[in-house]
Amino acid sequence: MQIFIYGTLQSSALCQAVAGGAPILQVPATLNDYVVLPVAQNVVPLIRAKAGAVTVGAILSGVTPEQLHRLDTYEGAFGYALIDVTVQTDAGPVPVKMYLPPDDIAVGKGDWSLSHWVTEFEPMAVFAVTELFAHVPPLTRDQIARNWAMIEKRAWAKQSARGQGVPATVRHDAAAGDVAVINSAPPQGDFFRIQQMAVQYRQFDGSRSNVLPREVFVGIDAVLVLPYDPKRDRVLLVEQMRMGPVVRQDPNPWVLEPIAGMIDATESPTQSALRESVEEAGLSELELRHLSSFYPSPGSSTDYFHAYLGVCDLPDDHAKFGGLETESEDLRLHLLSFNRAMALVATGEINAGPLVMMLCILGMQRDALRSGG
Repeated sequence: MQIFIYGTLQSSALCQAVAGGAPILQVPATLNDYVVLPVAQNVVPLIRAKAGAVTVGAILSGVTPEQLHRLDTYEGAFGYALIDVTVQTDAGPVPVKMYLPPDDIAVGKGDWSLSHWVTEFEPMAVFAVTELFAHVPPLTRDQIARNWAMIEKRAWAKQSARGQGVPATVRHDAAAGDVAVINSAPPQGDFFRIQQMAVQYRQFDGSRSNVLPREVFVGIDAVLVLPYDPKRDRVLLVEQMRMGPVVRQDPNPWVLEPIAGMIDATESPTQSALRESVEEAGLSELELRHLSSFYPSPGSSTDYFHAYLGVCDLPDDHAKFGGLETESEDLRLHLLSFNRAMALVATGEINAGPLVMMLCILGMQRDALRSGG
């Protein structure tokens, strides 16, 4: 089987992750009367017929039946289907197959660049495909399409973690090989994931630990925003029902929190923070000030939070409810003085750890903010 590729599969790393098995030879080729265009609101391309255009790509040569099945699963989940085309190579014209996208995918603006995609997004794509094909039993096309947004968010979080560059002036400065995952079981779960593994790591005396069984909740990167009005010395808090307290058998699972939301794949923390502020609290004008980025529960979860103070106006007539109906959000908004919020921390009515931390940091910065600093 020979397949002409024109987009992200030209990345050898992604092609190997999708197809599996032995590496596939890529032969340079061009396709006449087709053009590669960006997909709207996405970082991947599509191909459309266009008289006179020429698409530069490659032929995947010697694709095995097993590799074809994986390629069909990956491409078919998004409605791409194989068609017959003839491409041009140095050896002459060659009849091949090509994955054609469905007609209802919207085209974006501008051009699509493979080199830009490789530089900015290739690791995310490889992480996402690796998770996709790690499932036992394998995910169906419908399951892939339904869960792809969350898969990409987890993959984006992994790519972001690699580029953090957080200092190690007191803690151990980790080196390659200090932690070894001995065995990793297939991930479990639908929307969220639980990962079982065995791990061995370098101990402080230089010896290796025993091989230890561990389970980790594979979450996402998220943003938190605490809106604060320094003139009125008040904050805005979000109230909603939360499933963690429900499962813990807490008699009152309604929780006071900051604005919070998952960072979408390819989105920066600040972009996410501004978007969530509009969606949850109707705040379109606020100045973001980074407070901290942290793991809320590093012993059991990959979740990583970026916390911001949102300096803004919070008048008495601000909306009392927020959230998106499309995401089944039922949010009540509370305007509280800073002192009232801290009193709720003292009584335990505010019991979400990130909000406690953010209020405490605000307490350290409050005087400067109120004096115009």
